[in-house]
Amino acid sequence: MTNLRTLLRFSQPLRLFLASLTYILGTGIARYLGIHLESSAFWLGFVWLLLIQVAAYLLAEYFRPPNEPLGEADTPSQRLRLRTLLLQVSAAVLTLVAALTVVMLRGRFITPSPGIFLALIFLLLMAYSVPPLRLVNAGFGEFALAILFADFIPVLAFTLQADEFHRLLPLVTFPLTLLAVAYLLALDFPTFASDQKYGRRTLLIRLTWPRAIPLHHALLLAAYVLFVTAPFFGFPWRLLWPVFLTLPLAAYQIFMLRNIALGVKPLWSILSANATAIFGLTAYLLTLTFWIR
Repeated sequence: MTNLRTLLRFSQPLRLFLASLTYILGTGIARYLGIHLESSAFWLGFVWLLLIQVAAYLLAEYFRPPNEPLGEADTPSQRLRLRTLLLQVSAAVLTLVAALTVVMLRGRFITPSPGIFLALIFLLLMAYSVPPLRLVNAGFGEFALAILFADFIPVLAFTLQADEFHRLLPLVTFPLTLLAVAYLLALDFPTFASDQKYGRRTLLIRLTWPRAIPLHHALLLAAYVLFVTAPFFGFPWRLLWPVFLTLPLAAYQIFMLRNIALGVKPLWSILSANATAIFGLTAYLLTLTFWIR
């Protein structure tokens, strides 16, 4: 049971949920544009996406430095057994990914457009988790995940249904990408001390606090500026206005980080929850409006 809980934690359920949300968003855009939805393509792509992420996140834990604990007060022998289990489970999950890929090919769901994004997602996640690149520990993991969540996943979901690109996609994905980077950067602050202790190179450590905080604020502001300008490029306002319901959360996030920089005692759990809510609620509100219109 302990190993099962550990595997579940390492599988990053929150990330899987956010990825599921943006996948449904991409399908919702296709539905809004009047494209007939193919349920088999949706579900095969959805399961493939979840499995490839689980495999990548488990591999990211497997390739942690040997001196870094995988759990609380674990012994070297426990760490070795858990690392072996992580490798075995990730290999099994990758086998399922390969089998699903064959099924999608035989069903002719993988045409050039979705095929490109399936390949990009696979390569990005392997670069994120596996040496020699291992972006998760190179200070670029946050950018990789932001591109995955806000760009590649919704575009994959869309192309599985439409097999083509549409100008509405970048109007949605570009500001979402900025929000995703801000969200992932904000999550680096609570773990800053332990990241330094174990030599993890997060985006925050690469940038340092004096640079990271202004960048975080700029990312949030730029995302909402892009949303404001989107109607001038053909994004209907009736679909767009709900995203501004999250603007007070963004303002509060900026206020919290400003106070922390000035020496106010941080409330890390609130900071993390608020950062997650900004990205998650924005993606949810966009998804909802595309599906109900």
